[in-house]
Amino acid sequence: MRQHIIYLLAAGLCLAACQSKPADETSPKPAAPANVAAKVGPVSITEQEVNDRLALVDEDDREFAQTPIGRQNFINILVREKLSELAAKEAGVDSSDTYLSALEDKRNQLKEIYDDFAKQTLVRLWEQQLEDSGKLAVSDEEISDYYKKYPYEMTIKQIIISNAQTADQVLRTLKGSPSRWKEMERQYSVSPQMARGKEFSFMPGEFLPEIEVIAANSASGSVQGFIKTAQGFHIIMKTKEKRLSLKDAAPRIRAILQAQKEDAVLNSLKNKYEVAVYEKNE
Repeated sequence: MRQHIIYLLAAGLCLAACQSKPADETSPKPAAPANVAAKVGPVSITEQEVNDRLALVDEDDREFAQTPIGRQNFINILVREKLSELAAKEAGVDSSDTYLSALEDKRNQLKEIYDDFAKQTLVRLWEQQLEDSGKLAVSDEEISDYYKKYPYEMTIKQIIISNAQTADQVLRTLKGSPSRWKEMERQYSVSPQMARGKEFSFMPGEFLPEIEVIAANSASGSVQGFIKTAQGFHIIMKTKEKRLSLKDAAPRIRAILQAQKEDAVLNSLKNKYEVAVYEKNE
């Protein structure tokens, strides 16, 4: 669309500059229907359609289209599109299998987008309602009590492996030779490439509980595992631990406690809705 706009608007400037004769002002001009910018056979291009399409182009093209020449050429673009649409329909393209299949694919894609938006909006409004009710409220006292128990942040790196047998072999290797970490990660990790080699820092309550417990009870530099989660089998190395100030920790603790309260609400609903999770055999 943008290339067509630039080309045709520029062409309009050239045509205007090359005109050697003024328009014949005595020639009869068709009366313009109200709110209609152009007609192509039985199809009207309304002023609203012009404005809606202008909103989709970039600022420079939109600014030029406000001039008489720019507007005329922009409308000519829409006329060309209408001509193409009419010709395509007359040629029967709109009843071809290829066209109908493309429409069906797009319809399904848009339905998925709509359904996903509907679910997200429903959950977001419910969470807002839950928050407004005060059920997720966290007091300064709760934050202080949590900080007394967990005033620290841990940092780990991990290798995630798809099966228990391989995880056991890799763990034995790293227990004996921690320096081979990168080699083992490169060879066996099923983590996305962008996540490999990265370290993860978290307070208790911010990461996977199974890993948090192991990390909290490990010395820095030690290799631990393997730990089964929904992601796979984890081998971790704790790289450091540091104490946080209450000022730095407070916003994170508030988020942790809010999440825990929301989890409690959701857990209370499991019996009501009879939740059952079926695990596949390894």
